[in-house]
Amino acid sequence: MTAVSAYQTVSPVPQNREAQLKAINLLRKERNAIILAHYYQDAEIQDIADFIGDSLELSRKAANTTADVIVFCGVHFMAETAKILCPQKTVLIPDLDAGCTLADDCPAEEFENFRKQHPDHFVISYINCTASVKAQSDLICTSSNAVDLVKQLPKDRPILFAPDQNLGRWVQKKSKRKLTFWPGRCIVHESFSEEALIKLKLKYPQAEVIAHPECQSNLLELADFIGSTSKLLKHSEISLAKSFIVLTEPGILHQMRLRLPGKTFLEVPGIDGCSCNACPYMRLNTLDKVLTCLETMKPQINMDENLRRKALKPIELMLSMSK
Repeated sequence: MTAVSAYQTVSPVPQNREAQLKAINLLRKERNAIILAHYYQDAEIQDIADFIGDSLELSRKAANTTADVIVFCGVHFMAETAKILCPQKTVLIPDLDAGCTLADDCPAEEFENFRKQHPDHFVISYINCTASVKAQSDLICTSSNAVDLVKQLPKDRPILFAPDQNLGRWVQKKSKRKLTFWPGRCIVHESFSEEALIKLKLKYPQAEVIAHPECQSNLLELADFIGSTSKLLKHSEISLAKSFIVLTEPGILHQMRLRLPGKTFLEVPGIDGCSCNACPYMRLNTLDKVLTCLETMKPQINMDENLRRKALKPIELMLSMSK
């Protein structure tokens, strides 16, 4: 994968927010562009998106869009995935530095050596990894479909699961399959405080605890419901509970509060007591940068075609196996 150059100098961004939104909408129409946003983006990014979703939903949307340009408001591996699925389209990311510590935690060269130590294993990689790791995988999964995909595999086939070991342990428990883990983890989901969670449970005894499976197992044991970002949102819609303690990146709370204004959603503090669970990389994308990338058509995601084809195969298998 080859990243492209940084921004060129452009005309000053409108200071008036209304003018800024008008300029984004005009360019979106002129470029035949679609703006995709992950649930972990800032509220102002979510509010201008054509589609908001988790990794699986965004992958499907990217694969099926008729737009010529995809502006991906998320992190780098997500924009890479869009390019893998849509090589003929221009894929933009507002900030090229919007990376992912989980993807960084699994360097392609080290992963290759790890795979060679387990040559008989079927390799499942969480979508939160680089194109180079995807290209070494037999199947890609998301937190939405990981358990179901594992259950579909032959029971006599050993499985290597990368890169998130917390998600892997949860998948192992739910699928009742023995997995071999790459030792990666997400800094956001590792930072929640068990003590703070227990205090919130005592203060709000009627609140349901809903958690993303990337959280550590001691926190998942305290949860009433565990699921992907989109499943947490759907659960909060159908649950009879009136309040929820939410163990995932707090960007999702914006959608929860918009859709369910009569319910209460509580954020869990971090280990050091701060409200520090917002992903710093997701939040690098801003309205200013969205406008700039639509003006300049940069930064673009470009990729070696051989690498793209190798990475595409396990993603296509995931999409074909997903319900």
